[in-house]
Amino acid sequence: MSARTARTRLLAATTVALAALALSACDNGKGVRDEGPSAASGSSSRTSGSATAGGTTAKPAGGTGGSTAAPKGNSTGGTTTSGTGTTGTSGGSGSTGKNGAGTTTTRNPACNGTNTKTTATEVSRPLNHLLLTVTNTGAKNCDLTGYPIARFGEAQSVPPVAESTHPQAVVTLASGESGYAGVLLSAADGSGGNGYTAKTLVVSFAKGSSATPALPSKGVYVDDKLTVTYWQQSLDDALAY
Repeated sequence: MSARTARTRLLAATTVALAALALSACDNGKGVRDEGPSAASGSSSRTSGSATAGGTTAKPAGGTGGSTAAPKGNSTGGTTTSGTGTTGTSGGSGSTGKNGAGTTTTRNPACNGTNTKTTATEVSRPLNHLLLTVTNTGAKNCDLTGYPIARFGEAQSVPPVAESTHPQAVVTLASGESGYAGVLLSAADGSGGNGYTAKTLVVSFAKGSSATPALPSKGVYVDDKLTVTYWQQSLDDALAY
């Protein structure tokens, strides 16, 4: 074997040995240490993840706190205020009658014998009718509600009201104004029974004291057809029944 061939083989063997050493170096754990940055990177990722998780946790906490605060503000403050406002409005309107705003300040006092003058007039048309006139003699408006509770003479009962004459609205009388009611005294065809002549009349109102308007000196004849109308704003309406 020549010297050149020997050197060539020696170089080849050396190359193989170096390659083996390089492979051994890759398997001796150094490569694992080289992965340390990856682990650090993982740690950073975990740290970042933890921070993110912490941030996420903080966000829900903040969100929860915000949400809790919002409902608290809305449900506690807003609703309570709304409820108070409703209660105040209801109370303020006087619908419950606690402060009387709806029933006292916005409603006129009742017309009765103390703030009005009542007269009874026999009319020629319609036949057998009496007209009751109530005039407000006070300085304030009054409401003439219901119908006259009329007691003729010594009668033990009062005449019924004709339901068909119920007005569309409460009759309100300003100072000096008058309201009216018609009274059918007896049947025009003589079909009524238990007739008698009455010389006195007492008119009671829905509220307050009564009135005693004078009747004609001869009195008025009444029978069991005796009927009154509701109080009316118009004289014509009162005598339409």
